[in-house]
Amino acid sequence: MSETHVDGTAVKTAHQDLHSEQGALRGEHPGRSRNPVIRVTDLAWLEFEKPDLERAEVFARDFGFQVAARTESELWLRGTFAGSPCMVIRRGRTSRFIGPAFRAAERADLDRLARATGSAVRDADVPGGGKVVDLLDPSGFPVRVVHCGEQLPALPEQQPLLLNFGTDHRRTNATQRPPREPSRIQRLGHVVLETRVFARALDWYLDTLGMIVSDFLFLDGQRDRGPTMAFIRCDLGSVPADHHTLAMHLGPGTGYVHSAYQVTDLDSIAAGGEYLKERGYKRSWGIGRHIQGSQLFDYWRDPDHFMLEHFADGDLFSSDVEPGWAPMSTSGLAQWGPPVTRDFLGASPSPQRVRDVIEALRGDNEVDPARLLGLLKAANS
Repeated sequence: MSETHVDGTAVKTAHQDLHSEQGALRGEHPGRSRNPVIRVTDLAWLEFEKPDLERAEVFARDFGFQVAARTESELWLRGTFAGSPCMVIRRGRTSRFIGPAFRAAERADLDRLARATGSAVRDADVPGGGKVVDLLDPSGFPVRVVHCGEQLPALPEQQPLLLNFGTDHRRTNATQRPPREPSRIQRLGHVVLETRVFARALDWYLDTLGMIVSDFLFLDGQRDRGPTMAFIRCDLGSVPADHHTLAMHLGPGTGYVHSAYQVTDLDSIAAGGEYLKERGYKRSWGIGRHIQGSQLFDYWRDPDHFMLEHFADGDLFSSDVEPGWAPMSTSGLAQWGPPVTRDFLGASPSPQRVRDVIEALRGDNEVDPARLLGLLKAANS
């Protein structure tokens, strides 16, 4: 069964438990824009500032990054896949997340985006060169859209283990001994952000960058007020894309939640996790398998308390898959794995969190007492 969508394309409307028990109700957010300015193809990299680049590099190597370039003031990190670096850390006074950079499909997309937003196209300060348009999303995050010049070559991969399944014996007269070494990062997968202006920020990413929603989450008893979280993918047409390249949720704060980096397989996640644990790093939550996106996951904190995820085996959707709708809850975060931690949820009380709540309730945004109570209920459900 199908129907014509707002942009004139035929889309599937029968979910048949493809990725969510529920689809949209009549009149709910369609999860895509009628006529976006451009359609980005992926995340390019994330930008951070930290005062101690030496310490940042030690963690980066332990987590599984390779160094693409290093100067006195910048550290560019990459995975094994060919392409652009996936993170830049610039020396700064404090540790903070700056914003994401998305990849444009063509150089001409930057001109179209610049005209539509009143911005300029300028040279990108990335190894290999390129062009960039700098924007600001409704949450206040600097967002870059880039078209890179020279691409970094691929590096040697961490090979997946050969597994035996039932009567399918692919490995005989050989043992399994995955080495205790860092998980070798392949690429940047996604970033998750918290915002007080969820609806406005969501529409901006759909209208400006042409992204589309894979799954919406809503608060119990408040579905009529709209979603409070979205898992958003790039629109590559018939080519399947990651279930989410960007995820956003409503909250009292505005900031980075975590970023995720693909590795080879479950053994890479587990052996790399043992390597991190032996070096004294703190696991935030894992190992398990998500529901939205289906990824195998393992979350860690770096020395500056930023959360980073190793993941493998994520869902891939083409553009004809409609958004799913599900209630927001901690029990809905994983199919299996250990209980979700307070650290992962950001539920531990802190002076900054209290200030965030007070600011949000006083400000002109989408956080009100009912929304806040609903978020607290979801965190404990």
